[in-house]
Amino acid sequence: MPSKDLTRRIAQRGGMTVAGLALVGLMSVAASPASADITLVGASQFDENHAFTKTMRKFEELVQACYTDEPVNFELHLNSELGLEKDYVAYMNQGLSVDYAVASPAHMSTFSKMAPLMDMPFLFRDEDHWQKVLEQDGLKPVADDILKTADVILLGYAGGGTRNVFANKKISNLEEMQDLPIRMQGAPIWTRVFDAIGAAPTVIAYNEVYNGISTGVIEAAENEAAGIEQMKFYEVGPYVTLTKHAITVRPLFISNKTFQRLPEGLQACIISSGAEAGKFGRDIESGEDAAKLSAMEEKGWLETVEFTDRDKMLELANPVLKAYAEELGAGEVLVNIQAIE
Repeated sequence: MPSKDLTRRIAQRGGMTVAGLALVGLMSVAASPASADITLVGASQFDENHAFTKTMRKFEELVQACYTDEPVNFELHLNSELGLEKDYVAYMNQGLSVDYAVASPAHMSTFSKMAPLMDMPFLFRDEDHWQKVLEQDGLKPVADDILKTADVILLGYAGGGTRNVFANKKISNLEEMQDLPIRMQGAPIWTRVFDAIGAAPTVIAYNEVYNGISTGVIEAAENEAAGIEQMKFYEVGPYVTLTKHAITVRPLFISNKTFQRLPEGLQACIISSGAEAGKFGRDIESGEDAAKLSAMEEKGWLETVEFTDRDKMLELANPVLKAYAEELGAGEVLVNIQAIE
């Protein structure tokens, strides 16, 4: 239920009618523990079973175990009750309505020029490199830029979904990928990279992928296992080529405006708990991703295909990645990430 604090902040941004605000106020009085002096509001687009929600629940648990000077009450609103991730980012920037959330780095690009680096294909060589980059804080310059430009603190790194190519035919090497009509997401770096490796990328709406493959407009697309399952892409693209061209990074953020109002002891607990919760979230999502892919293969819905030219694909993509990183002002960041062994 919404807290008094949330009610006040929603009113500040003019998000409710007077009658609705009064109703929430009545609900808040009944629902908010009298002893809870500090209330932090979180938001998720998903239900309790999603990895992002579990990450935030772990964060709440760790903070409450760490900070015992006074009660801290957490309110986590699920199923897009407070909007979408892009809204959460705007609210955290303003210090209103949402204090903490997991969100895609893409939604930070409004503020931070460097933020899209986190979502680049081929940023990580493999799962081991991905884990080491995050554990060694290789993305710290990007996090610092987000704090400076968006006034939002990156606490930890969740994510872990591995993106692969799925198609209506088997593709096991670069030769078989030449001139392949493949759907790409809208960010320009994705089209540039797949063009550099010889495919024929095209940007179409996500909800048109299924129909696009079934009608021959495209022959392939790329996604994580959860997306392939949810959208039933295996029905039209049953061959999943293990290109592993991207591993997702989904940061756990908190509003710096909120953070600066908190006691120092609680601030310290939030910082340490955020990093640990991010690791917890990575373990969940990476494990779920592999399990979903295996389960679909066991059911006979799809067939996984080993990709034999991944090193060559990385070699072809690298000049494009470097040029894009320079555009973002993050050329040195990319060099340092690639140097992590």
